[in-house]
This record gives sequence, C-alpha cells and structure tokens, in this order.
Amino acid sequence: MNRLDLLKALLEDFAIYGDFESVEPFGSGHINTTFASRWNQAGVSVRYLHQRINEAVFHHPDQVMENITRVTAHIARQLARVPDRSRRTLTVVPARNGKAWVKDREGGWWRTYLFIEGTKSLEVVSSREEASFLGKCIGNFQKQLAGLGGPRLHETIPSFHDMEYRYRNFYAALEKNSVGRAASAAEEIAFMKENEERGSVLVRAVRTGRLPERICHNDTKMNNILIDKATSEALCVSDLDTVMPGTSLFDVGDLVRTVTTTAAEDEKELARVAWNAEYFRALLSGYLSEAAEFFTDAEWELLAEAGRNITQIMALRFLTDYLEGDHYYHIDRSDHNIDRCRNQIALIRSLDAEWKTALDIVAGFRACPAKTG
Repeated sequence: MNRLDLLKALLEDFAIYGDFESVEPFGSGHINTTFASRWNQAGVSVRYLHQRINEAVFHHPDQVMENITRVTAHIARQLARVPDRSRRTLTVVPARNGKAWVKDREGGWWRTYLFIEGTKSLEVVSSREEASFLGKCIGNFQKQLAGLGGPRLHETIPSFHDMEYRYRNFYAALEKNSVGRAASAAEEIAFMKENEERGSVLVRAVRTGRLPERICHNDTKMNNILIDKATSEALCVSDLDTVMPGTSLFDVGDLVRTVTTTAAEDEKELARVAWNAEYFRALLSGYLSEAAEFFTDAEWELLAEAGRNITQIMALRFLTDYLEGDHYYHIDRSDHNIDRCRNQIALIRSLDAEWKTALDIVAGFRACPAKTG
C-alpha cells in the first residue's frame, strides 16, 4: 500500500474538524515523507501538514514527538500575547486519543501540524539583510528554549554532531569500500584525513564541559527557517526532529555553512563556492543580538570555528554516504553525494583562506556587543 493511501486511511484519527477535500505530496525533504491536506471548515479552506516519520533515521518516534510537543508548547506559552502566534512556532495537532501521533496499518508513525500559510524559505542568501534576520531567528529560538524546564530532552539521533563518531563511520566505510568508489574520491578522502584533529574541536569541548550544554535545533540550515512572504520577516524554525541537547555553536555553525556561501549545497561548479565575509558579519550581527546575553567565554572563543566545523562534518557525512552507496541522503544523480562533499570542502578552503578576517569579525563583536542587532 503506498504512503498516500496509508495516510488517507488514518486522517480521521487526528483531531481535525471539517470536511475533507484533498491531500497531495508536499515539499522535497530528504528524510520524512510529507503531504498537505485541505479541509473545508465552515466555509473556510484550511490546510494541514502530515509527515511520516522516518524510523530508519529516528529509531524512537515517540521520543521525537515528546521533544517536539514540549518545545513547541513552551514557545507558544511565551508567545501568548504576540499577534499571529500560530505562525511563529509549529503547532502539533494531536490524535483523537490524545497522543501526538497516529500509526498506520503497516506500523508507520504519522504526525500532523497546522499548515503555516504565506511562507517561504531560502536556498541561497542574496543580501546582508537576509543573512541578519536568519541569524536573529536562530538566536531567538535558542533564547526561547533557554528556560525550558523538566527532564533533559531525548537525543533523537545519538552522536549526531559527534565528529569522532562520524570519522569512525567514515573509516569503516572506507575499509569496506562496498561499492568500489574509494579510488574516485581519493582527494576528498585525503582532505578528511588531514583535517581530522581540527574537526574534533567542538565535540571535545562539549565532552569536557568547556562548552555548556544547551537545547539546540541541530539542523539550522537556512531552508529550515520559515519567512513571511509579505513582510520578509523570519517567523519560526521548522523540522524540529533534531531538537535536543547540544551546543549553541552547532546551530550557528550550520547557519554559517549555508548562509555565508555564494552557491547551493550541491553546486558542481566549485569556482562559484566562496565564503562571504559580509554575509558572515551580518549573520553574526543578527544572531548575537539575541544570543550574546547568554554566551560564555568558551562560546566566544570557538565561534569562528563553528561554521568550519559543521561544514566539515557535512562533507564527511556526504563522503561516507557516497562510499556506502548512497543509503542515507536522497540523490538525483549518481555523483550527487560526492558533488556535495566537494562543494563543502571548497567552502572550507575558501573560509580558511580568509580565516584572519573571520577571527577579526568575531573579535569585533566580542569587544563591542552593542554592534549587534
């Protein structure tokens, strides 16, 4: 039975009221299968978003949903007096039995959100203003969750940003060479080996307690930030599956990786891949306008390293998936993952060539936090 039919069979199990009109595939996410449905509610057309949680990636969907419901409810309480609050955080639509999910007849886990209308997301930044408000959105998200009480959130993907763990997977894939691709990736393999020590700096700082543990999104690439089409205001952060304990630098690092480059993540023309210092400055200005108040000395000291680190871990993951035969990431062509890896390595090299500039920008904000915002 295909997933659309599975979804249709369980829609009435969610607490949705009105007359069902239609449902169709939505978006192009790599991990979860997503659909949008339309309902007539007393003459008003309303949409909902439905996702089948990928159990191959998230082994405990109930824990994923427990994290998401706690986080979104906490943010919603803070927004109680804010106009348009249902567009400023995801809203989980519960099942009629009170749970945050429904299981289909094949055992698959489904969730439903209110559809946030009138939004878009960015794939490539085209102005300093865009870089700034994307940074501000993530800084605000971290600040909103700083006071979340209760038990520690579940680790929905253990070792997600653990560079040492990712290197163990890489070396295992390299030794096995199951699809015979190692020879075609010799230059990328050499780069990863040469940069292993530097790549481990953040995870080791977390493990030793040098960096404080915070609640983080852990997957803050720019297309996970919803933007109002009419006002160009950043509204909220989507794709909350990986919200769990981590370091603030994982989040800002992924933003640096995606916002400060001049090309898409899978751009094959590597000459187009370059780190943009002005976008970096604008991104940090927006981010630190929210985050500087809770930053520790260690977070300041490793802030410049964050973008390079997350770019490296993504390059390593793309390379590992390529060596293993493309099991994890969705691909549109046979060389898609190695193209992504080369793209990320090109961005690292561009940043390294401007490393003093990056350090000077961070030092300027640290010396004068009033520059932010």
